[in-house]
Amino acid sequence: MVMWYVSKVLGKERVQMLKAIDDFVWGVPLIVLILAVGIFLTIRLRGLQITKLPLAIKHMVANEKNGEHGEVSSFGALCTALSATIGTGNIVGVATALVAGGPGALFWMWIAALLGTATKYSECLLAIKYRVVAKDGHIVGGPFYYIENGMGEKWKWLAKIFAFFGVGVGLLGIGTFTQINGITSAVNNFFDPQNTWTVELFDRTYSWTVVIAGIILTLCVALVIIGGIKRISTVAQVVVPFMALLYVVVVLIILFTHLSAIPGAIVEIVQSAFGLRAAAGGTLGSILIAMQMGIARGIFSNEAGLGSAPIAAAAAKTNEPVTQGLVSMLGTIIDTVIICTMTGLSIVITGAWDMGLEGVSVTTKAFQIGLPFPEQVASFVLMLCLVFFAFTTILGWNYYSEKCLEYLVGGRQKVVKGYRWLYIVCVFIGPFMTVSAVWKIADIFNGLMAIPNLIAIVALSGVVVAETRKYMEQVAQGERAGAKKKAKGMENAQESEVVSNE
Repeated sequence: MVMWYVSKVLGKERVQMLKAIDDFVWGVPLIVLILAVGIFLTIRLRGLQITKLPLAIKHMVANEKNGEHGEVSSFGALCTALSATIGTGNIVGVATALVAGGPGALFWMWIAALLGTATKYSECLLAIKYRVVAKDGHIVGGPFYYIENGMGEKWKWLAKIFAFFGVGVGLLGIGTFTQINGITSAVNNFFDPQNTWTVELFDRTYSWTVVIAGIILTLCVALVIIGGIKRISTVAQVVVPFMALLYVVVVLIILFTHLSAIPGAIVEIVQSAFGLRAAAGGTLGSILIAMQMGIARGIFSNEAGLGSAPIAAAAAKTNEPVTQGLVSMLGTIIDTVIICTMTGLSIVITGAWDMGLEGVSVTTKAFQIGLPFPEQVASFVLMLCLVFFAFTTILGWNYYSEKCLEYLVGGRQKVVKGYRWLYIVCVFIGPFMTVSAVWKIADIFNGLMAIPNLIAIVALSGVVVAETRKYMEQVAQGERAGAKKKAKGMENAQESEVVSNE
């Protein structure tokens, strides 16, 4: 009934109009803007995402100090952010990019990740710098607060625009409809591909696997999100490392069993990126397609610059903006450089990108060819990964959109709690949504979130540089003091040895 009404209201012409808007929003202008900001920040921060990578890893595994403000650990904040970014895009999005843009699209995903890491560092640093403590004592922060508190009250309208788009993305599609629909479709394709067991609902026929999977997932989501950020973070700290490890191990099996093919695949990726392979046609057009598909999918996957990750970062237990910025930037590396790369390599090695398949079927075929298991086992493993990836994305985007709403309504918790139940309802009806317009609207909101956020990051880039310089000077002083202390200790030890010998 819901979808029938939506289709009647929108009509085919309006759906086509939404598609045109979506193509424009996620087209060249936004991609160029995000890349330009990434290049700008990389230059201003002197390649911090590369030079300070060991320091970022050190902070990720370090324990928080007593007395630091926040609601979850730095690692918990990272996992909450990863729960939203590691999703179907890592499996389906990569496959879509490779089919449309060839193997070279993966190269441009790497470029997007390299530049996006500097953007992710900056926005998450600002989230800690300008976060606030609500009346009930919980921590709130994100682009809306560093726009308002960093750029000034006169820019509050820009913060509200970002928050409005954030609520729309979470409720209308990225966090609800698309993810639960993806989960139930994957479960149905595995357990009941012929739709043997069906039921009539809303004047349409659905497989019982879709209905049962939808109910189970809705209950699981409800049990988690009703508990707020602490429960979401707790679940994310368990599920995210598990799902990432499971997926990495499975893809590593493909790579290790095809080890000799990896060098050739890398050469193919680089050559295709610059139109040097016959398959790419050697034309400027083919290069641009590979760039657009790779960069767009990379940005969509790791969300660098979109403003979502800072909302999770703001809850971290730390008093130092730079340390959380360093920890959070690892999310882009984990999401794109590791997980998307492994997916892409497995698809290129097996040749699944060039078999006339689309979407998840491409990755499924790569798993079936690459894994030394029966096809049913390979399909089940991929289905399991899809379920976990999509489930955590639902949790992450609930938190993001909830905080956006909290900002819009002035922190009224009754409204926020009511929104949680509305979010759960949207998850429940997700498996029965079929009109593509819903997804297009969500995509448009997702892209439009980036514009206010990128404006703020550029405007406050001086603050990012100043905070970074100050912290790095403190680190250098600490290292020098530590070196002097160590040298003094060695000197005292040598003097004690001389005395004892005498």
